[in-house]
Amino acid sequence: MKKYIALLSVSLIAIVALGFLATDINAKEEERKQINAGRPIAIEKPTFTSQWQRYFPRQFDGWKNTKKSADIVDMIDKYPALAIVWAGYPFSKDYNAPRGHYYSVQDNVNTLRVGAPSDKVDSPLPTACWTCKSPDVVRLMETKGDMEFYTGKWDKWGSEIVNPIGCYDCHYKGELKVKRSFLDKGLQEAKLPTFADSTHQTKRDLVCAQCHSEYYFRPIQNGETTAMVVTLPWKNGLGVEEQMSYYNDGKNFPNGKPFFDFENKISKAKIVKAQHPDYELHLTGIHGKNGVSCADCHMPYKQEGAIKYSDHRVQSPFETMDTSCMVCHRESENKLKAILKEKYDRKELLFGVTVNNLASAHLEAKQAWDSGASDAEMANALNLIREGQWRWDYAVASHGGFFHAPDETLFILAKANDYAQQARVALKEILGKHGAANYVVPDFSSKEKAQALAGWDMKKLVAEKQTFKDTLEQTWIKAAKENGVLDEALRDYKDDRASWFGSK
Repeated sequence: MKKYIALLSVSLIAIVALGFLATDINAKEEERKQINAGRPIAIEKPTFTSQWQRYFPRQFDGWKNTKKSADIVDMIDKYPALAIVWAGYPFSKDYNAPRGHYYSVQDNVNTLRVGAPSDKVDSPLPTACWTCKSPDVVRLMETKGDMEFYTGKWDKWGSEIVNPIGCYDCHYKGELKVKRSFLDKGLQEAKLPTFADSTHQTKRDLVCAQCHSEYYFRPIQNGETTAMVVTLPWKNGLGVEEQMSYYNDGKNFPNGKPFFDFENKISKAKIVKAQHPDYELHLTGIHGKNGVSCADCHMPYKQEGAIKYSDHRVQSPFETMDTSCMVCHRESENKLKAILKEKYDRKELLFGVTVNNLASAHLEAKQAWDSGASDAEMANALNLIREGQWRWDYAVASHGGFFHAPDETLFILAKANDYAQQARVALKEILGKHGAANYVVPDFSSKEKAQALAGWDMKKLVAEKQTFKDTLEQTWIKAAKENGVLDEALRDYKDDRASWFGSK
């Protein structure tokens, strides 16, 4: 009898436990359905990422962790030649490795590249330099119109663009959405499906591509002023050669001449500054060719019971290999890391050789000018520098190129170095013709030496920037609070850093 009572008790306990388990599973399944099905949501201020937390708490927690990607890596200190190849362009003043999305606005405000505007002095850069830094850009495009947003100097929107990259940059309610019109225009130019006509998997690439692609600022008349409009050079295709053919064809531009972002202050070469063609280079790699999206690796899925969602801490897949890499790969993590390190080391080696050759070519070109070379004599050498630097920059400005498309990256760098060496050979002949055959390139082995050769008074630039931060920036913050456009729940001024802090 006792035996039967014990069995009955165990059975009742098991039934109750199964009942609770079924209830929990059903609840999570219902939650999963709600998350995946999309639903009416009411967000008063969609540019406030903190307001999305109510509807997407897991995704919000992931996004908030982009704050952990906080390290500042001074790339000019690491690679001084950058100051030479970008001389005359703001990047030679200040260039850091990209940080987490949380810091997008702060880093844009802090960089020396945007200058030190005041009530009397404008920024040297256009408003377009804000384009991919904040959901406030989307708000301004929607309320002011694209042309008004793109018209004027960077400091025009200082009190309006104050919230870092967040939910509204990529989503409308719960769905993927691209609100920056230049992406669809670029896709149409390339004769590719627009965002709306693309598959869901492709959309998971394109929300990233709206900001992680090569672009240039196209001057378009807006009344009595000129708007500098973000434009994707995809008319001839998305490859490195096709984009350069676009830039080289004067028929594509209002002035009828090949495009250039800046004239190098040292060599006078007309340079196209590659931005960050991450999407284009990704498409040429094994992952892109096999339909793996940016989100698959940089925002891998996480599982909590029946709930499956993407991790919105956009970061290196090396930090989440178990959910990013090992889902498909059967090698051990250590083996994969060793393979990737080999690819990275090869890219770094060819990167260093090429940028040093390019920097030397710029300096040799200056000596050729100083020695009396003519425009006709210099034309070929300067064009070789232009072609080489475009390819070098394209390969390395795509920050994960060594991983996204290692073979293509090394191939592009090899071609870049070939152009750089051809330029140096041509310049050697010119220098010999003008009595400067024994010219030795000056030392640019440190950031200080390289920036001095580039002609920057760094102490002056830093002092002006600090004055801006103590004055006009504070006015912007106050105005943003008063106008109700600043998401104060997320802005952390305790981590206000830059590579130039402490260098006064």
